[in-house]
Amino acid sequence: MGYMESYNQWLSDPYFDADTKKELEGIRGDEKEIEERFYKELEFGTGGLRGIIGAGSNRMNIYTVRKASQGLADYIIENKGQDKGVAIAYDCRFMSPEFADVTALCLAANGIKAYVFDSLRPTPELSFAVRELSCIAGVVITASHNPPEYNGYKVYWEDGAQVSVPRDQEIIDRVNAVRIQDAKTMDMEEARSKGLYNVIGAEIDDRYMEELKKLIIHPEIISEMADDIKIVYSPFHGTGNIPVRRILKELGFKHVFVVPEQELPDPDFTTLDYPNPEDPKAFTYALALAKEKDADIVLATDPDADRLGIYAKDKATGEYIPFTGNMSGMLIGEYRILEQKKMGTLPANGALVKTIVTTNLADAIAKSNGIDLIEVLTGFKYIGDQIKRFEQDGSHTYVFGLEESYGCLAGTHARDKDAVCAVMCLAEAAAFYKKQNLTLWDQMINIYEKYGYYREGIHTITLKGIDGAEQIKAIMKKIRTEPPKAFGELKVNRFTDYSKGPDVTGLPVSDVLYFELENDSWCCVRPSGTEPKIKFYMGVKGTSLEDSDRRLEALKEAVIAMA
Repeated sequence: MGYMESYNQWLSDPYFDADTKKELEGIRGDEKEIEERFYKELEFGTGGLRGIIGAGSNRMNIYTVRKASQGLADYIIENKGQDKGVAIAYDCRFMSPEFADVTALCLAANGIKAYVFDSLRPTPELSFAVRELSCIAGVVITASHNPPEYNGYKVYWEDGAQVSVPRDQEIIDRVNAVRIQDAKTMDMEEARSKGLYNVIGAEIDDRYMEELKKLIIHPEIISEMADDIKIVYSPFHGTGNIPVRRILKELGFKHVFVVPEQELPDPDFTTLDYPNPEDPKAFTYALALAKEKDADIVLATDPDADRLGIYAKDKATGEYIPFTGNMSGMLIGEYRILEQKKMGTLPANGALVKTIVTTNLADAIAKSNGIDLIEVLTGFKYIGDQIKRFEQDGSHTYVFGLEESYGCLAGTHARDKDAVCAVMCLAEAAAFYKKQNLTLWDQMINIYEKYGYYREGIHTITLKGIDGAEQIKAIMKKIRTEPPKAFGELKVNRFTDYSKGPDVTGLPVSDVLYFELENDSWCCVRPSGTEPKIKFYMGVKGTSLEDSDRRLEALKEAVIAMA
């Protein structure tokens, strides 16, 4: 069916409501817009749905969400999991509560119990709730750090991790087999009366908090130093506000200042160009408050509170230094590994897990401390997979996991990156190092001095719409078929094409190209799985901050010239 035929069907079919048809009437005559909305159905990918909210088959709306939920329900029933139920969480975005209910009522219409949080919650708490409630699956309605016009739909399985190979493709096949008009739904009152719509409240919050507090290594140091640490925090208008403040308060931190302009939920993200802890402009209000309060650290969680951004004070200059996700993740990871080692609690078969685009500093820290380093594809679900595998075969004990995109996980209470947990761990580390008269920036320099000045960067090209998708495919094809022999002055020592699959890479098939370069440098190219972007990741190792920054800039210039 062509896009214009599909457009006309949505206008004429009584299945679609009046508001949807009114919105579509508003674009009549705008053929480009009609094509963008209807040239395909919104793709249910390996992580679920993500797209712009609006009417149309290629948009996030109640119909595309219901179709996805019907496909998930079909898969659950085929796997005889309908009696276990599905946990559902949602964030602060436009239509998030509505999409959560659409999902729940579709599942209910298929005889599957839904457990829906009573208000917005962080993504990692959904991961926790799936296992805590013994559900077969979980769904979280979020578009993470995407702009305000987006929303999304992520699927988790009973282990608490996002669905992965081969289950992700099996669910995709079920979703693709569903015709939008055939997706089921049920009246809310009927679902409640039949026990198919259930509300999750404070009991799961309490259990989540208790699991987090078990991960604290030095509660005595927090008690001693908590009055001396000043923390500025922003939830970026999202889900982190209540749980982050609660965990810090219950641990005893007394000086936590929340950015007032960004405290409350706001689907427009009014104070932000981009609700992403990777964006320095997003910290404008937080840094102003930090200077006013003379804070030690500045923390911000993204809207669904699975990623953490930080700034730490440099006592030599009084300035606040931004940390990349690699830096903050390794600061937490090294602290936890060293302190467990000192206390004799570091497992003999311990493993540090990272993604292929994450800093090689992780490799150095693992090797130095006698634990294994395990590398997985990009996406935290692959780290969650390793946790499950370790539990099943006993090969390793999970110690810590991280990815470069500002996500990490200490502990196994969740199977996804957890920024609430990361805040807690970072605050503990800040107290520990402050007792030694060190800032977190001081300690980061100590880590570099000990293991090497590893520095990483990223170059991103955004290509939107139909044409953009084709351009991204063309760029990947060109690099794949004509791989460069050098990046600037750095020769390529080895080229790996992850689309070749496990026989070549030992990992699942993925549209990723990896270049090992001279002088401990590297570059990796992949399309984003959640945004219309192609990403060039890169890393270097230098002898000082200045040297590594110079090397990184030269590599980035070579990448830009090639791209």
